[in-house]
Amino acid sequence: MDTLILAVNPGSTSTKIAVYRNRKEVFREEIRHSLKQVETHSSLSSQFEMRKALISRALEKHGIAPEELSCAVGRGGQLPPVKAGGYLVNGAMKRRLIEGPVIRHASNLGALLADAFASPCGKPAFIYDAVSSDEMRPVAKITGMPEIRRQSFCHVLNTKAMARKAAEKAGKKYEEMNYIVAHLGGGISVSAHEHGRIVDSIGDDDGPFSPERSGSVPLHAFIDLCFRDGTPGREAVLSRLHGKAGMAAYMKTSDCRKIEERIRKGDEKARQIYEAQAYQAAKAIGEMAPVIHGKIDAVILTGGLACSRKMTSMIRKRVRFLAPVIVMPGDCELEALALGADRILRKEEKVRIYKDPLYGSR
Repeated sequence: MDTLILAVNPGSTSTKIAVYRNRKEVFREEIRHSLKQVETHSSLSSQFEMRKALISRALEKHGIAPEELSCAVGRGGQLPPVKAGGYLVNGAMKRRLIEGPVIRHASNLGALLADAFASPCGKPAFIYDAVSSDEMRPVAKITGMPEIRRQSFCHVLNTKAMARKAAEKAGKKYEEMNYIVAHLGGGISVSAHEHGRIVDSIGDDDGPFSPERSGSVPLHAFIDLCFRDGTPGREAVLSRLHGKAGMAAYMKTSDCRKIEERIRKGDEKARQIYEAQAYQAAKAIGEMAPVIHGKIDAVILTGGLACSRKMTSMIRKRVRFLAPVIVMPGDCELEALALGADRILRKEEKVRIYKDPLYGSR
């Protein structure tokens, strides 16, 4: 079976795309969006046409017409909890992403952009391993407040893709292995993978602090901070947690290369804060060990920050007693999207139909 697949991964300041033919990459491109472009198109819906036009231009540059595509697949956005794997983009999904996403985020454009290139040509559009994929056990969702239940929000797409690669390298299937995977990026998440399912996770808002996010902080102190600042609105509170926190708040930069350079020049504060980030990531990895009864085939460190030997070395020293540590820098999200869609087209996996409590299943 001959397949040609467009994969789309929208981020806050970029749109990453790739085309795969028969599971081999034809090209990939990261389309950067300047701050001026983003501010001009402040809402995600207004960014849609801009991003669509830029993707069209990239496809044309590489000599690929949308009519040639077998399908298109986009990053799964902030939907209500769904199962991992592939979903057909339908009207209910599009309405949810446009009218009522769980969180407003650039990833919500993934399904919409994939559909924009596939649907007019009579081809299917998919999402795969959405951010809100939820395979957690019921016991993992209980908190100390009945009004609040934990949900699985972690870097599902990349962590599952890296775990699959690690299993393949070990001569095994992902479904046969147990991994703890730490995604180290602008946000840090840690997930427990047991026989092909993410059975528990620590999201980037309830675990280690990261280059741009606060992670978990003492609740009483945070409540006092909010009221001391005059009970700010919801968006102001969120901005304190995301974007203006973590390394950026301490060091006035989220660029870990610059922070490491300051450490090399003897900056003691930079060294201490950087070590604290590694320390908290290691603690979160340890927290996941009892979830899978300590039966861990490997600890996997991935994401952009895993490119730092200094960071991964500090984490490795604290967690290597649990299991072998495998460092898999960067991400392979575009590849994971394309290969997931390819498996669906080849009927190696079943595609799911999205059903929404408000918008139905059509």
